[in-house]
Amino acid sequence: MQTLKIKNLYHKYGIVEVLNNISLSVQRGETLALVGPSGCGKSTLLHIIAGLLTQSEGRIEQPFAQLACMFQSPRLLPWKSALDNIALGLKARRISKQQRQQQAGELARQLGLSADDLLKYPHELSGGMQSRVALARALLIEPELLLLDEPFSALDIGLKLELYQLLRRHVERKNTTVIMITHDLMEAVRLADNILMMAPEPGRILAEFPMTQPHSQRDDNWIYRTSVELMQQPMVRLGFELDGIGIGQQELPQPVAHGGCAP
Repeated sequence: MQTLKIKNLYHKYGIVEVLNNISLSVQRGETLALVGPSGCGKSTLLHIIAGLLTQSEGRIEQPFAQLACMFQSPRLLPWKSALDNIALGLKARRISKQQRQQQAGELARQLGLSADDLLKYPHELSGGMQSRVALARALLIEPELLLLDEPFSALDIGLKLELYQLLRRHVERKNTTVIMITHDLMEAVRLADNILMMAPEPGRILAEFPMTQPHSQRDDNWIYRTSVELMQQPMVRLGFELDGIGIGQQELPQPVAHGGCAP
């Protein structure tokens, strides 16, 4: 089975060490969540995995041929329509305009974008619609490895839940490997197969928490209970306290009857 492996990875910016002895592995089809305070090197680690940075020390075995990234900001090209933004990856592969627009349109409809939405430019779309376009762009090339750098953090809870479902459906259908960064523990519990808690100065892994519950059985009550239980773990408490937030200040949304989470 294809497995991404990182062994004894270190990284410095000048003389400042930002990652210290990072080791992890992610199998094909698995979702790994990196959770931790600001400054613990989560984004740096993601950039190294993506090949945008070279680590100072250590080894990475990255077997996946196709990868895609999705960031907190949608990063859409303002001079291109939503449809053309989605189809960018296919254009780079020299797929004909007709074929790439057809494929982009089909996926966009699955993600709740209408034909009218696809004709609009980024400034004409709401933040939620821009996020759908960015997600469609990342998924259209059918990446074997999908890297998510807090793409849902600025969205309201209703839209988050909808995009979570769309993402999970696609990941399960295509057996996509996902590495995601989040500050939201409940998001990690909802989406991940494995959670790594990180700490800063320098960035390091404090603890690992496998999520053994099948995704189909993760209702809101289970997600809430599991998140509360994790909050009581010393290494999770430490991670949030290092972010300048006392554990007593954490307010997890309560599960509600209609199947979502209260804001």
